[in-house]
Amino acid sequence: MTKKELAEKLFKSGYSCSQAVLCAFKDELGLDETTAVKMASSFGGGMGRLRETCGAFSGLLLAAGLKYGPENPRDVQAKTAHYALVQELAAKFKAQNGSVVCREILGLPGPQGPAPEPRTQTYYKKRPCAEIAGGAAEILEELLKTRQK
Repeated sequence: MTKKELAEKLFKSGYSCSQAVLCAFKDELGLDETTAVKMASSFGGGMGRLRETCGAFSGLLLAAGLKYGPENPRDVQAKTAHYALVQELAAKFKAQNGSVVCREILGLPGPQGPAPEPRTQTYYKKRPCAEIAGGAAEILEELLKTRQK
């Protein structure tokens, strides 16, 4: 199973978009599932259904930070290089989805209350979130293949 397929499967099994992406790479990142699920739990629905930064993109950045983020907060050169990576990942994600903002990707007006929508067949037909999580996983998988730590 590819990481794209795994992220899509995780989303369809009830994980949020951010959890699906991060959990698809938990082994490569040295995370246990509980830690990965909890770490990404606030970012689903564009940050707790605020419809801000897409949760799949947030999961991608969480993973990139864990793998490639600078360890010394005063290392400006390392921070600059990491921010360049973040901007590169954002450009790839935008090329796939048109934006990194949840409400823009989904065509929603903004926050919709804290309760997640029931995951029904109708939900999956109107929401491309599984595919978006899968696309984020593809971006991350490519990064891991091409970049050393």
